Amino acid sequence: MTLSAQSLWLIPALPLAAAAIGALTPRQGRALAAGAAILSMAAAFVVSCLALQGALAHPAAHQVYNFEWFDLGHGALRLGFLLDPLTAFMCVMVSFVGLLIFIFSTGYMKEDANFKQFFCFLSLFAAAMLGLLVANSLLLLFICWELVGLASYLLIGFWFHKPSAAAAAKKAFITTRIGDLGFLLGMLWLQHAGGTLLFYDAGKGALESSVLQTLLGQQVCGGLALSTAIGLLIFCGAVGKSGQFPLHVWLPDAMEGPTPVSALIHAATMVAAGVFLIARVYPLMAIDQMLANVPVHALTVVAFIGAITALMGAVIAVAQNDIKRILAFSTVSQLGYMMLAIGVGSWTAAIFHLLTHAFFKALLFLGAGSVIHAAHHEQDIRALGGLRGPMKVTFATFAVGMMALAGVPFLFSGFWSKEGILHAAHAWDTSHLPFYAAIVAVVLTAFYNTRLMAEVFFGKPRSHASEHAHENSPAMTVPLIILATFAITLGFLGTPAYPWLQAMLQGQHAVHGHSLLEGAGLMVTSIVLVAVGIGAGWAIYGRRPRADAAARDPLEQRFPGAFAALGARLGFDELYAATAFKANAALATLADWADRYVWDGAVRLLAGLGEFTGVVNRDTDEQGLNGGFNSAAEGLRATGVAYSKRQTGDAHGYLRTLVLGFVIVLLVVIFGGAR
Repeated sequence: MTLSAQSLWLIPALPLAAAAIGALTPRQGRALAAGAAILSMAAAFVVSCLALQGALAHPAAHQVYNFEWFDLGHGALRLGFLLDPLTAFMCVMVSFVGLLIFIFSTGYMKEDANFKQFFCFLSLFAAAMLGLLVANSLLLLFICWELVGLASYLLIGFWFHKPSAAAAAKKAFITTRIGDLGFLLGMLWLQHAGGTLLFYDAGKGALESSVLQTLLGQQVCGGLALSTAIGLLIFCGAVGKSGQFPLHVWLPDAMEGPTPVSALIHAATMVAAGVFLIARVYPLMAIDQMLANVPVHALTVVAFIGAITALMGAVIAVAQNDIKRILAFSTVSQLGYMMLAIGVGSWTAAIFHLLTHAFFKALLFLGAGSVIHAAHHEQDIRALGGLRGPMKVTFATFAVGMMALAGVPFLFSGFWSKEGILHAAHAWDTSHLPFYAAIVAVVLTAFYNTRLMAEVFFGKPRSHASEHAHENSPAMTVPLIILATFAITLGFLGTPAYPWLQAMLQGQHAVHGHSLLEGAGLMVTSIVLVAVGIGAGWAIYGRRPRADAAARDPLEQRFPGAFAALGARLGFDELYAATAFKANAALATLADWADRYVWDGAVRLLAGLGEFTGVVNRDTDEQGLNGGFNSAAEGLRATGVAYSKRQTGDAHGYLRTLVLGFVIVLLVVIFGGAR
């Protein structure tokens, strides 16, 4: 049994229904809300597996179902669903990892008073992400994209009573909106120039040859191809959502939400959306490679932004002391690797790393949550230590995640997916700078992971919280074991000898591998660099464990200035506060002044002019027209009154008056004639 594109709406609809149930459930209906959320994700996983089966039956096909949303009068606005290996693999990953995070949350959040709302928001988040994945329309994708942003705001600020959590939620929402503005402009421009927002539509879609050639044949300012301009605007949205430089600042602060939220955002959903978006529109991003004499290619920008992000995130992670912030900057770095892979032309390597990263990063965040939960919400690695003994399952599974992230060969999935990116970057003939940034990040990644393991799990307990830590319930440890299993096995789906996953993503039935000896030199170099990073980390932090929580970090003792700068995240927040925020404040002040004294003054002037003309009109009307009319009316009335007084009704009086009048007339005639 397989699933057709027409039925893909079921995948996001299931968690959306669970979110509705959670919203309508009373606060005390904890079991119903959690049960609906978990069952919906389990069902979504099953349906996603059926979709994957259908996609792999015809991997080269883009199975679509397009439909009219509403009539615009001059044409219909159409949306659609798309089924291909990229969609199917992503849906399986999101639903499965999300399911494990949901199960973990039942243990982690069991004491929270807003337990029911938490699962409602989780389900909304999952529904939005799954809707984004199945879209065959950039508009439908954008709608779900914004719902992901809304759900992330609700989850990051879930503990809104903490000022830091409320601030982090606002920061994430506003920062990602900056990128989304570029995305929106690119989408509108694409609709105007290409006439469609459907990805595939029987040869007329935005990612199909006819529209791409139309966009490639037009130029905008600076000699850029129109396809490049639109692609870079869409990339702005990915920069915001996937925490790329320079919009990465929101991602570390997102740690203020509950740890399952961190795992969901950093592993399976929100940050993966940006990488997925660029992989989905890769034909649009890559079409300008056909032009030689252009100022810049879209993928070149993507590659360098990814390289900067990968190196920057790894460097900053070295000096962080919050267990979740270390993992957050690790996510920033790994997302940079993925963007680098797309930029150098290997979007399949990016998706392979996205899938492996989803499992081992979810494992690491949930492992961190297990540590935090057991250590009474202590997150400072300097105050932990010695947890290897009392938390054996967490330690073992966390170690698996750490080695997968560090790229330890050959057993762990992160090694194979990272190697694919390094080989693609090394083969890129435009520049080797991104490759050099990536290999430096390899050493740093191994180093800060070893530091994290040594500080948290080795040595002696350095606080009351770590002394009394104990292993958590199976609801929290079983998901760790499952994720650890996939953190090992998933890598074998894409080894150079048998790159099955990459072949399916590219729509190839046949899998063509090559011997590991072909890239042995670079692979050996990578392995040596990982060994150097782990060795340096163990030499500094493992051989001589920290004795006291207040003791200075060895790197801080040796390089206090650099360590402080890295601990302050290279001052990006302060830089933005001193520049962008001040510029925004200045613009707001200018707008306020203009509103008060320019626009409001103009309005007051017009209001005064209206009032003056009203007074003139009133006076003219009341004193001129109405006054004259009233005076004439009063005169007529007085005449009528006077005349009415003469109307006595006495016939003798009327005769006397008539005789008197006759006499007067007669006299006048007589005497007048005599003259």
